[in-house]
Amino acid sequence: MKALSALVFTASLVAQAWMPQNSHTGASLRGVSAVDARTVWASGSGGAWLVTIDGGSVWRAAKVPGAEALDFRGIRAIDGRTAYVMSSGPGDKSRIYKTSDAGEHWTLQFTNADPKGFFDAIAFWDERHGMVVGDPIDGRLEVLTTDDGGATWRQRTPPAALPDEGAFAASNTCLTLFGKDDAWFGTGGPGAARVFHSSDRGITWAVAATAIRNDGPAAGIFSLAFADARRGIAVGGDYSKDKEDARNIALTSDGGRTWSAPPGGGPKGFRSAIAWLPGLRLWIVTGTSGSDVSADNGKTWKLFDSGAYHAMSFVPGGEGWAVGPQGRIGRFQPAE
Repeated sequence: MKALSALVFTASLVAQAWMPQNSHTGASLRGVSAVDARTVWASGSGGAWLVTIDGGSVWRAAKVPGAEALDFRGIRAIDGRTAYVMSSGPGDKSRIYKTSDAGEHWTLQFTNADPKGFFDAIAFWDERHGMVVGDPIDGRLEVLTTDDGGATWRQRTPPAALPDEGAFAASNTCLTLFGKDDAWFGTGGPGAARVFHSSDRGITWAVAATAIRNDGPAAGIFSLAFADARRGIAVGGDYSKDKEDARNIALTSDGGRTWSAPPGGGPKGFRSAIAWLPGLRLWIVTGTSGSDVSADNGKTWKLFDSGAYHAMSFVPGGEGWAVGPQGRIGRFQPAE
């Protein structure tokens, strides 16, 4: 009876698929950051950034001047005027820009000068403290932190990477932050699929293995989210085989020290992003082969949309936005 109640509860809250919105761009969108139920930022290829101040009824699309050749895989908004965009690419194509005037002007804050560098995700605990994760340089994944709103970035030293281990710049959520100090990021590649955790803003790190598939260069962990300091979920799979659902999820109840597969199986394919909706007590995942929802802390999953999306962002009340290929944007609204 308890399992049936959870299924009915889930169906009542997810009564529809993602509702499409007009982004006014054909860019591939992989970054999205919701400030509240009306203000949302997004970013993508060709130097594109977008913002709405009415919940997505109207999106404003533009390009960062001088960055038209960059792919903004990550965006993090602090409020309606302040946002950071992060580009992913080899060497100096990995950059961080900031606006403090709602996109009227953008300041280049950081350029990765190492030709082996490649940024994968950016996140912020608050308006001053943030972190960037990138692929390995000289045997260690790149971790940068800021304590002054991005004016300066400091190199940190996580544990050594395994051979061919890296992170994925698919949704800007291979890195997730929680509370005032905690950070987790996931990796992939042959033999990897590990979770790195810091409880002191990147100064010290612990690393844990997971059972998520790591049988190729396109396989591993793509996204993590936490409901609290102990309960979290990691999702991924193989993005080159996006309809395969083998070993695409892992759960933790001890803050990421150990991870296990759910007893009821995972989402119905490769998933590049996961989010926890505290107001609805739901987990939602999305990827290029669909989106799923769980009302029992990740033990079982129900497919609710078959569209292709890369990334998503939610506000505590449950409203959310997903972004994907060719400028696709969809809005999630809980059923009334």
